[in-house]
Amino acid sequence: MISEERRGIGTLQETSLHAALITWYTQPGDDLEVPVEGFIVDIVRGEQLVEIQTRNFVSLKDKVSRLLENHPVRLVYPVPQEKWIIRLAGDGQTRLSRRKSPQRGRVENLFTELVRLAPLLTHPHLSIEVLLISEEEIWLNDGRGSRRRRGWSISNRRLLGVISSRVLASAADYRAFLPPDLPQPFTRREGSHALNLSPSLTGKMLYCLRAMGMLRVVGKQGRARLYLLEM
Repeated sequence: MISEERRGIGTLQETSLHAALITWYTQPGDDLEVPVEGFIVDIVRGEQLVEIQTRNFVSLKDKVSRLLENHPVRLVYPVPQEKWIIRLAGDGQTRLSRRKSPQRGRVENLFTELVRLAPLLTHPHLSIEVLLISEEEIWLNDGRGSRRRRGWSISNRRLLGVISSRVLASAADYRAFLPPDLPQPFTRREGSHALNLSPSLTGKMLYCLRAMGMLRVVGKQGRARLYLLEM
């Protein structure tokens, strides 16, 4: 298991996953938690600024917008390809169970958050790195969690390992998400089937690609929009 020590990292309120990813990503010569343009940046690597964000891109929009004015920015986002759920009693210490989640994340899950930054995706200074990871998610039986989890709260996320990574830095990198045999034009349903993604996630991807000028709406098929890939 990867160490969770933060080597020079402060006490920002983040999960163990965030701390462990900074440790995993850091290279010799990097500076950690550096003030830049009025913000604290996770990693400064020469001219490049690296931000590791495990959730909630909406909180990043203003920060990334400002940093991109004068710096190349790499945004790193983990997607759990493998996840184990550990349930703890209300005391936060007693382990009740550990099971593997049947869900397997994909790089495309990035678009769930990426819709928050859609206007920035064509900025030449911005690159996104998606890490497919193995993690443990800690559930606490404190009665304060969501109804979907029947009151269990997610109290922490722990990194077990990084499986692979994928960098998105150009229009071609994003275009590669669309299969070459996708009909032109196509509906969201056809895109969902071709991509083997839920209609909701497919819609978020199409929204981002439209914002990047890679897709345009050319009409309707019934009530469904028709999308055409810009060549």
